[in-house]
Parts: sequence; C-alpha cells; structure tokens
Amino acid sequence: MDNALVQPDPGLFVWTILVFLVLLYLLKRYAWGPLLAALDERQAGIRKSLDDADRARKELEQVQQESEAIIGKARGEADAIVSEARSDSAKLREDLRRQAQQEAQSIVENAERQIQQERDRALAQIRREAVDVSIMIASKLIRRNLSPADNQALIDEALKQIQPPA
Repeated sequence: MDNALVQPDPGLFVWTILVFLVLLYLLKRYAWGPLLAALDERQAGIRKSLDDADRARKELEQVQQESEAIIGKARGEADAIVSEARSDSAKLREDLRRQAQQEAQSIVENAERQIQQERDRALAQIRREAVDVSIMIASKLIRRNLSPADNQALIDEALKQIQPPA
C-alpha cells in the first residue's frame, strides 16, 4: 500500500514551502497589516473610551461635590433667612406691642385730660350758679333791708368805682 500522498516528494516539498512563503508574504502585506492596524486602532479607541470614562467619573465626582457644597450653602442661607425672619417677626411683634401700649397710654391720658376739663367746666358752672344764686339771695335781702336812700347811695358808690378818675 503505497500511497503517493504519504510519500515525501522533494519537488512537492519545495513547492509547498515556496507557496507557504508567498502566502505568508501576501498575508503579512495585505491581511495582517490592516488587521493589526485595525486592532491598534480599536485598542486606541478602547483606551480613549476608558480615559474618557475616567475623566467623566472624576468630573461627576467634582460636580457632586460642588452640588453638595451649593446645597449646603443654600441650606445655610435658608436657615439664615428663617432666623432673620423670626428675628424680624419678634422685633415687629415687640414694636406693635410697644405701639399699642403707647396708643393705650395716649388714650388714657386723653381721657384723663377730657375728664379734668369736664370736671373744671362743671366746677366753673357750679361756681357761676352759686354766684348767681348768692347774688339773687343777696339782692332779695338787700331789697328788703335797704331803704330807697341806701339803694341810691350804693348805686352812686358803684358808679364812682366804675368811672375813671377825671
């Protein structure tokens, strides 16, 4: 059983090596070069993507820190505003209370002044009425006790006191 395919043939051996070398050259030139270039390009793209992802992660961390700082600042400002509003409301409440006390004091003083004026008017009215009653009683008593001559003497004396000296 001699099989020609299994038997070594030096001509076939040379041709096989020659075809293998030509094929190796062609593959290196037209297939492996572009294939390796594509692999290098893909590797560079992957590196770039990883670098971009790392940079994006760092930027995200920075943005998160900034947003936390902004939120903290906003909370501080909100607390300050609330504190200021409470302080202002307490001050306003105190001002309103003081103003109400002043108005109440003013009303009381005004009422006391009006009461004093009314009391003074009433006393003046009572005095006038007492004087009128006294004059009326005195005139009735004088009419009964004075004679017409005494009456004329009193009138003359009153006119002398009223008239200016000449």
